[in-house]
Amino acid sequence: MKPSLRLLLPLLCLAAVNAAGAAGELSRREWIVDGVPRVGLVHTPAGRAAGPVPVVFVFHGHGGSMRQVARAAPVHELWPDALVVYLQGLPTPGRLTDPKGERSGWQAGPGDQHDRDLKFFDTVLQDLRRQHAVDAKRIYATGHSNGGSFTYLLWATRREVFAAFGPSGSLASHDYPPLQPAPVIHIAGEKDELVRFAWQQQMIQQLLRTNECGPGQPAGEGVTLYPSKIGAPVKTYLTAGGHQYPTSATRLIVEFFQQQRRP
Repeated sequence: MKPSLRLLLPLLCLAAVNAAGAAGELSRREWIVDGVPRVGLVHTPAGRAAGPVPVVFVFHGHGGSMRQVARAAPVHELWPDALVVYLQGLPTPGRLTDPKGERSGWQAGPGDQHDRDLKFFDTVLQDLRRQHAVDAKRIYATGHSNGGSFTYLLWATRREVFAAFGPSGSLASHDYPPLQPAPVIHIAGEKDELVRFAWQQQMIQQLLRTNECGPGQPAGEGVTLYPSKIGAPVKTYLTAGGHQYPTSATRLIVEFFQQQRRP
């Protein structure tokens, strides 16, 4: 091999690595909410978008982290043209685990923790709108377990903001405000012993009533689509697993979100 080529190859490889890193890069951001520093990882679409960009908020489960959920549910890799935000929770008492609140999570309901996480969401969205051309008709939220419950809480309290929701292994609590119709994909494991599958089945039935859905139509292995006469379809993905998040769900969530736009 010629010396010049031998010297050039490492540079070419480094350039390729840098390009790949830039394509999937997540930047750490900080916001101050009621005097408390809050952080998140943000994926910004590369290059100049043809128009306003969609936004996807992703919430980790109790005891999880923004980095962990970005690896487990890499929405930014499947939808690189979207502005994707993985937010970090604070130590929070859990309703089903961790009563002392030693692990990170999200407020359990309206008014809990002085609404710190709803305020966090509001602050981040306002900041994104200030810095980016956000498509107001394409804002979405998804999360697993406690993050899924917080997704339901956003639905109950911020419905007018969102085009669709994607909760996993979770429920809307009885003390939430009533859910208004909205497109949703709900993921559940039939062997879930933490957020019992029977509870989630009841949740799904509630979603079908709220969204005025008709009979389900098979849409893939474990996937059922329930058309809605008011334009708020419900899709379910039921696995044979337990409470753990199924990595196969991320693509289904992204595809569902891409089909939904707020009127």
